Amino acid sequence: MSTIASPRSTRFGLAAALFAYFCWGFLPLYWRPIQQVPALEILAHRIAWSMGFLVVLLTARRQWAWLGPALRRPRVLGVFALSAALLSMNWFLYIWAVNAGQVVEASLGYFINPMVNLLLGRLVLKERLRGAQLLAVGLAFAGVAWLTLSLGAPPWISLTLAISFGLYGLLRKVAPLGSLEGLTLETLIMAVPAVAFLAWREWATVERGHFGHDGLFTTSMLLAAGVVTAVPLLAFATAARTLPLSVMGVVQYLSPTLQFLIGVLVFHEPFARSKLVGFGFIWAALLIFGLEGLWVGRRQRAP
Repeated sequence: MSTIASPRSTRFGLAAALFAYFCWGFLPLYWRPIQQVPALEILAHRIAWSMGFLVVLLTARRQWAWLGPALRRPRVLGVFALSAALLSMNWFLYIWAVNAGQVVEASLGYFINPMVNLLLGRLVLKERLRGAQLLAVGLAFAGVAWLTLSLGAPPWISLTLAISFGLYGLLRKVAPLGSLEGLTLETLIMAVPAVAFLAWREWATVERGHFGHDGLFTTSMLLAAGVVTAVPLLAFATAARTLPLSVMGVVQYLSPTLQFLIGVLVFHEPFARSKLVGFGFIWAALLIFGLEGLWVGRRQRAP
């Protein structure tokens, strides 16, 4: 049986991938207008309303039969508890970075992420790296080393975002549930402390949360955070099932590129020449990685 996707499904997958990465690329423009809200509170609303959206979606699809068996399997709960912790860490740091004026450094994390994925595949899954991939990893390391030396400290925001999302992707790759079910379970795990935190902020502290107390605009933005979070993730899952990995490997650079341009051109974050050299190494690594992936994918699809 052929495993090659039809042209129609490929076009649909490409549209879904572009939609997901455009959404993630423009995400700084969503968080910055509500930067008066603490990052932890934004994160809690993002999780809580994502859970609400997923509950409505799964109820409409009558797709709850998997939940009971999953909750009775300690290994499944353990895997998704860890993936939930990594995802919440990644989300929190990204929101904090955007609202702290560190969009450029946050974008660097997602430029580095493909190299982290390669290393995790080699170290954990024992995947072999081809020569061009080794060269790309070496260039990425050189870029990070340059930034560390020129700035006097490692780009910890970038590295934490790249490593946390890389580990999250690794866990989801070996997780025993499908994309929608897995996203729902890890969001459910995150929602328990998130809802508890929001309740504590509302009723047990002198300073209430911002939801419902900081104007219609802020309340609406926090409420819509669930849709803004869940819809691109579901589009990404659709694309991952229908597109070749070589195409996904190239399209994924759209998101950090948009974030970088927003940081420099819209938010006017400083970008010194020393950073340009470090970014240059990493961009060269991504160019090699992307072109090599397209070349290998074309050879594999050739009759």
